[in-house]
Amino acid sequence: MSADAASDRVPFSAIMQALSKSPDHTISVPDTSRQGRAMFGGLAAALCVQAAIDAIPDLPPLRSAQFLFVGPATEIVRISASLLRRGKSAVIGHAEMSDANGMLVHAHLCFGNARASAIDYDDLIAPDVKAPREYPLFAPPPRAGAPVFFQNFEMRIAGKSMPFSGTNEPDFLTWMRFRAEADRNADIPPSVALVGIGDAPPSSGVLMLKTPSPISTMTWSIDMLTDEIATDDGWWLIRNVAEQISGGYSSQAMTLWNRNGRPIMASRQNIAVFG
Repeated sequence: MSADAASDRVPFSAIMQALSKSPDHTISVPDTSRQGRAMFGGLAAALCVQAAIDAIPDLPPLRSAQFLFVGPATEIVRISASLLRRGKSAVIGHAEMSDANGMLVHAHLCFGNARASAIDYDDLIAPDVKAPREYPLFAPPPRAGAPVFFQNFEMRIAGKSMPFSGTNEPDFLTWMRFRAEADRNADIPPSVALVGIGDAPPSSGVLMLKTPSPISTMTWSIDMLTDEIATDDGWWLIRNVAEQISGGYSSQAMTLWNRNGRPIMASRQNIAVFG
């Protein structure tokens, strides 16, 4: 990436801070945060979570969320959020993003305090991988098929297959982190940053393709597995596994671990595959 391209990037953390400072939660979508003509889905989802945190007082940690991506964002977007219900432990909120053309994203968000429990079970065992530095940096230029927003992240492929390799095993394992150190140490809610990076790796279906082709997330549901969101040096291990692909749609399961192999987030996506 050229020095000029790097200097043009608007940090993820700066976008979140701009949203929180905006009186009506209206912001401009940076060109460096786009995926084709749309805003990068992880950024759109993170903006909805940040809007809810700004609008609803005394929120406990984020526990789960469901995002429906309705339409592509234009340059100026507005995010609104409201309280649906407050219980003893859980708070349910709603957020939505719109622009001059109409609705863009619907989000339902569940926040909840930890509860005492006699059950402690975990079957999300992290794959046996080496440290991120042991894998080569994957940084294709936009002209090679990578979306523009990808410039904001560092990705090191820890699995067996590369994008567009034509493999028969759509199991994508990557180390991911924000490229900018300012984003890795930003003063924003950790759950917001995690949502932003959780959607950054390409769909596992791209491993089966032989040439670049557009993909677009339709729906995304996430479960936060802990309220202790932390890792070393900004790196997260993310595994995307396509469970079924046909008719132009892919259903995939995703798991995210920190550097110590602790599961932090599990999610599912339905993705439109145009290739």
